[in-house]
Amino acid sequence: MYFYYYQFCSILNPEKTRRFLMKKKANPKILWQLFTSMFLLSSCTFGGGFVIVSLMKKKFVDEKKWLEEDEMLDITAITQSSPGPLPVNASVIIGYRMAGIAGSLTALAGTILPPMIIISLISLCYEQFRTNEIVALALQVTRAGVAAVILDVTLNLAGNIIKLHNAFYLAMMILCFIAVVFFNVSAMAVILICLAVGIVSAVITSLRKEEA
Repeated sequence: MYFYYYQFCSILNPEKTRRFLMKKKANPKILWQLFTSMFLLSSCTFGGGFVIVSLMKKKFVDEKKWLEEDEMLDITAITQSSPGPLPVNASVIIGYRMAGIAGSLTALAGTILPPMIIISLISLCYEQFRTNEIVALALQVTRAGVAAVILDVTLNLAGNIIKLHNAFYLAMMILCFIAVVFFNVSAMAVILICLAVGIVSAVITSLRKEEA
């Protein structure tokens, strides 16, 4: 699905597709870095898929310089509008971007192993966890941290949109916020509408460039 998305983007934005297809060779060093990075990120992610977006940006955009910031935004949009957990979808794209299919499989393994191990261990003593007051208090404190991380993700993404100085994008962001918060429009409906509007806008822009 992701490959076909970028194939479509090649018509509208050849440079973006060129960067995506210029994946690095699947050498052991890259694969090991992919696995360890995704394993550590997944191990430290509590509270849902959006939490890992900020961590991925800091790791792969700011620290390792593997991705451009606009690529990370694209990956976030694609993974959120695709079926399945956001971290898993993102790991498949990032892995393919860096090392092809081998990279996707490696990043995927690093992403799913931590929660599988942790949940398996918790399930063995679920009753003790459920009734333990210390564990319950720790989970409540964790929720506060999760809320802070999600807020950080939201502010970063909103800041990136504002930095574009595009009135249309800013208006779409505000309208989507109003639709979700005040009219209880589902997130999936908002994403699909934005995707459709984005495609139409990109096609119109591309046609205007050709005419010029």
